Amino acid sequence: MQLPYYLKNVLHLFYPHQCCGCGSDILPGNDLLCLKCTALLPFTQFETIAGNTVEKIFYGRVKLSSAFSLFYFSRHQLVQRLIHQFKYGGNIKLGEYLGKLMGNALQNNPRFTGLDVLVPLPLHAKKIYKRGFNQAEILCRGIMQVTGLPVVDHLSVIREKFTETQTHKHRVERWENVVESFAVQQPEFLKNKHVLIVDDVVTTGATLESCVMALQHIEGIELSIATLALANK
Repeated sequence: MQLPYYLKNVLHLFYPHQCCGCGSDILPGNDLLCLKCTALLPFTQFETIAGNTVEKIFYGRVKLSSAFSLFYFSRHQLVQRLIHQFKYGGNIKLGEYLGKLMGNALQNNPRFTGLDVLVPLPLHAKKIYKRGFNQAEILCRGIMQVTGLPVVDHLSVIREKFTETQTHKHRVERWENVVESFAVQQPEFLKNKHVLIVDDVVTTGATLESCVMALQHIEGIELSIATLALANK
């Protein structure tokens, strides 16, 4: 049963539903972004482009079937604000919403046909304890809701090495920081599967490369990558 119009207005007064991008309370339905912010989202369209910028990051480093980032990431801009709210502010609902946008990009996309499972890039247990969740797992939940692809939990692929933040490191330091960080505990779940590794932001690709290197020895595995955003190096 729907609430009367006047009651909705009273509830909105005390419990305003605000845009996660700009704070506006003029939102369509239960959306998390207003129409203006939605129009400002910097989509890359990389999911439709073979040899895109994200795929070139990994050329000569590891073998991938396909890769893409949904958005361009710029400091002090909309995508950074959204990721900050989700990743550090604990806005899980926003994270799932962003994951659904990634799922929309994958759905019925000929470049990503044949995907079997989603693997969220693992976080070390210390970081999960501190943050309360793995942001890549939340994105996978949203993707799953759109595509129906199952998510392989953190028990299959784990992060053994606790690493410092990558934010202020250059490319060599990033690689040294994450080399041999990942281990596969249950390869049978990924055998002969086309696996999509999911993360929030790719910059130099060092962390994702390390994860791919841990997975690539599994029999019959095919690997692709999807991230929410691409940041400048």
